[in-house]
Amino acid sequence: MSTVNSVAEVVAVKNGPGLNSRERILAAATTIAQAHGYGGLNFRGLADAVGIKAASIYHHFESKADLAAAVARRYWENSAAALDALLAESADPIECLRRYPETFRKALESDNRMCLCSFMAAESDDLPEAVTKEVQTFADVNVAWLSKVLSAAAVVRPRDSERRARAIFAAVAGAQLIARSRSDISVFDELIESYRVAGLLPA
Repeated sequence: MSTVNSVAEVVAVKNGPGLNSRERILAAATTIAQAHGYGGLNFRGLADAVGIKAASIYHHFESKADLAAAVARRYWENSAAALDALLAESADPIECLRRYPETFRKALESDNRMCLCSFMAAESDDLPEAVTKEVQTFADVNVAWLSKVLSAAAVVRPRDSERRARAIFAAVAGAQLIARSRSDISVFDELIESYRVAGLLPA
């Protein structure tokens, strides 16, 4: 069985040789934001990471807010693609639900990073409106996918699928946060297993 492509893996592929400056900036900014959030994004550090002058970033992004919104948008688009690939790979919706936590675990496997949009959501008081919109879309994409798969698996009644989907999304994102705070991926695995025992996720 192949593994779920994480957003980090998608970024790594897109950050290869031959990419244009804008794509390299987005890839580097994603990596930085996964480790340090919106507050950790600055053009000087980003320019050093990409190997260009800081002034060159303004050619592609007018401001930090513009850059962060583009990064968050790319992140949820890649997340949506990874989830759709998971659904296409397995015809069994129950198996898709079992594997859903892998999409968050992959970030922890990459130098104890976090889901970019979860990190930024915690900074909501300091986010520009355009960035907030993209961060919220990430949650909406995940909840919509989970709701669809829950309905297909007949785990809950259709009218209850969105409520369960929100609970699963919040629980898995929370498990990632707690595991990251302890720099211990086994904490994530233990929490996911507890969700299965409790019946939130299929065993």
